[in-house]
Amino acid sequence: MPVRNNIKRIRKERGIKQLQLAEDLQVTRQTLTAIENNKYNPSLELSLKIVKYFNLPIHEIFILEEEEKECKRIWESGI
Repeated sequence: MPVRNNIKRIRKERGIKQLQLAEDLQVTRQTLTAIENNKYNPSLELSLKIVKYFNLPIHEIFILEEEEKECKRIWESGI
């Protein structure tokens, strides 16, 4: 199941520059770009650092594609 993330949206909403976030997380800007564009999934360690950095529940940052489809199906069926 593919994993998507909301890192770019959250970062922009909070007015954090990509380079600043990359430096704070101790990764390159290129790595952060790949993660934000869903081209690369971060390691568990980096994922937990991101969750801690934004102080949000993991499900608000990372989404399993299958999970999203199931939620949409339930919503559309009116259950």
